[in-house]
Amino acid sequence: MIKLNEIEKFYPSGACRTYVLRRINLEIHEGDFLTIMGPSGAGKSTLLGILGMLDASWNGEYFLYEESVHKLNQKARSELNKRYIGFVFQSYHLLDSLTVYENLELPLTYRNVKKQERESLVADALDRFRIVGKKDLFPNQLSGGQQQLVAVARAVVGNPKLILADEPTGNLHSAQAVEIMELFKKLNHEGTTIVQVTHSEKNAEYGSRIINLLDGWMM
Repeated sequence: MIKLNEIEKFYPSGACRTYVLRRINLEIHEGDFLTIMGPSGAGKSTLLGILGMLDASWNGEYFLYEESVHKLNQKARSELNKRYIGFVFQSYHLLDSLTVYENLELPLTYRNVKKQERESLVADALDRFRIVGKKDLFPNQLSGGQQQLVAVARAVVGNPKLILADEPTGNLHSAQAVEIMELFKKLNHEGTTIVQVTHSEKNAEYGSRIINLLDGWMM
């Protein structure tokens, strides 16, 4: 599904370079539940941003379904992102001015999904995540756990092949964290490939593979 060859990311620092990622070689197969771990500053979120095509400034080769991402312009990468990837952020990234329903519908409008199909997909997501009663509420009317539930629902509403989750339970208490992780486990069992960044060993246990980063290197 994904193959990374010699991925590197650095920032100029005077006459030198400060590397965030060094010579990352990684394969992710369909159906994997991969966990990326390491201390703060190890490059975990940077690697996730590259996988999600949110970061265009890096060196190396990135293949997604044999598509040469490293050769594509930003518009083409954005199209790939919309077609295959759902992203879940620690800080939810819901739009405060939109209702739950509208937040779920938004990524489908970006993909030019027709109105009738959008309505069907959003209705399915609301039902699947048991948030039908929240559909007309705004994010600031929800608890943290409810907001993250909506964020996960938004990530999967278009049935992506890959979910990228950056510390998805970092702002939640333990019971809410378990609910989110059980949800990821269920999605993975249904065939969705998941890559999560986490500091939590408990969250890592939900996955099938773990890689560790240290100072930008894969250990």
